[in-house]
Amino acid sequence: MRARPSRDGAARRLGMRMTPVAAKTIVVQRIEDPAAFQALREEWDELLAASLADSFFLTWEWLYAWWTHLAGDRRLFLLVARQGGRLVAIAPLSLRARRVAGVLPLRSVEFLGADRLSSDYLDVIVRRGWEAEAIPALAQYLADARLALELASVRRAGCAAAALSRALTQRRWRMLETPTAVCPFIDLSGHTWESYLGTLESKPRNDFLRLLKNLTKKFSVRLEPASSEPQRREFMVHLVRLHNLRWQNLGGSDALHTADLVAFHDEVSRVTLERGWLRLFVLWLDGQPVASLYGFRYGRTFYFVQTGFDPAYGRHAVGLITVGLTIKSAIAEGAEEYDFLRGDEAYKFRWAREVRHLATLEVYPRGAPELLYRRTQRLTAVAKRIARQTLPRTVIDRVIAARQRRFQILASR
Repeated sequence: MRARPSRDGAARRLGMRMTPVAAKTIVVQRIEDPAAFQALREEWDELLAASLADSFFLTWEWLYAWWTHLAGDRRLFLLVARQGGRLVAIAPLSLRARRVAGVLPLRSVEFLGADRLSSDYLDVIVRRGWEAEAIPALAQYLADARLALELASVRRAGCAAAALSRALTQRRWRMLETPTAVCPFIDLSGHTWESYLGTLESKPRNDFLRLLKNLTKKFSVRLEPASSEPQRREFMVHLVRLHNLRWQNLGGSDALHTADLVAFHDEVSRVTLERGWLRLFVLWLDGQPVASLYGFRYGRTFYFVQTGFDPAYGRHAVGLITVGLTIKSAIAEGAEEYDFLRGDEAYKFRWAREVRHLATLEVYPRGAPELLYRRTQRLTAVAKRIARQTLPRTVIDRVIAARQRRFQILASR
């Protein structure tokens, strides 16, 4: 089906490229203009809630703020699939151009939110029941575009991005899957605070209760959530200060250390407070802010995003206590899961027993230079590991340089 001229003209003005795809009259649009992205807000979140991918890090609020503050020189590559005007799928993508080996310009399509942040559970958003129609339509559009896909932070089990990747392999594309991280989480279904504590091993449970009891003997202890805009602004200042204070003698942190990252989280915290999703806590001891925890309650899940504390109070385990008290708060408000998100830090496993696995999917057209580059890089990594055990450093350097020259020659053909 072809769009009517008036609609096609309006689409071009909004930065959309419309491509009819033969999959039950589904039309795939490519959105390039941020104004068109902004206009999708209500439809986006309605679709997300009706999908199996429903997760906080796929909300319009998170991804539009990322685009505004952290996208850099990327270009929008949002793919929107409609059937009879009804939104049935979104592939939340951006186009990135770069050079590899210093010579070859490569372009790839990546998820929004995948760079500079820990955006977990990224995916293609498909309305339930429309997977069989929407996935082939999106795959056909991408196959025609012949752009490499690098889809980071997807669930290793049961995601639409994997189905899309498999659909491309049926068109003779190549797919590489690389495990990247684990996300520890707590299943809180049916638990009270007391019953959840009963599931912990005796040492971490008794340690927490002892530390909390000792803290309440020495200080007036209060865990407070931000519930108003003035509080949000104040608590964000505490979060940034305490986070960077906690990491300043440990090599620093890459989470809240630049103005654009702080601006991003300031915007996200503002809009999520309005939506009722923000969970920004400060732990006060005798009226002093000594620890902070930043997260979100979206759907049935409490998402743990960032934390910080004053090292001067480290011997009181204020970071550990803040985590425990926010788990208690999540149970009290009816959350069914507390997700620590990516990272296998030991403190998470004091509380969590289960994990989800994340991966990156890389999908390339057959013969694409990106695939050649990836294979060259993997072979180089293997060669490095072997050579370190047997060869002098000068020989290793010559081997790596020769492999790079070989890639440059192949890429120039």
